[in-house]
Amino acid sequence: MLLAAACKPAPEEQQFMPVADPASGKLAIERVGCAACHTIEGIGWPKGRAAPRLGGFAGRALIAGRIPNRPDLLAEFVRNAPAVLPGTTMPAMPLSEQESRDVAAYLYELKE
Repeated sequence: MLLAAACKPAPEEQQFMPVADPASGKLAIERVGCAACHTIEGIGWPKGRAAPRLGGFAGRALIAGRIPNRPDLLAEFVRNAPAVLPGTTMPAMPLSEQESRDVAAYLYELKE
């Protein structure tokens, strides 16, 4: 039985997201000022309107209207959007890899 479990295929890389903490993601969002441009549920101030609202993010098919909404791509996008989507108006953010995963986890928890 242990041998059979060891033969189980590994999760798809594109679907695998290392442990992330949504609460830490919220703190990172507040620290780097994402709400200066976006309205984000749970962030009281500021209420940015220059970029899309981020509510209901888990139900969206695309990130920035052009990239498949997958955890790995979302974490990469919130950290360095211009590298992922050249020409985007979203700047690279001062986030570590772990913080970007945490931010993605927070965004996926948002309702509307």
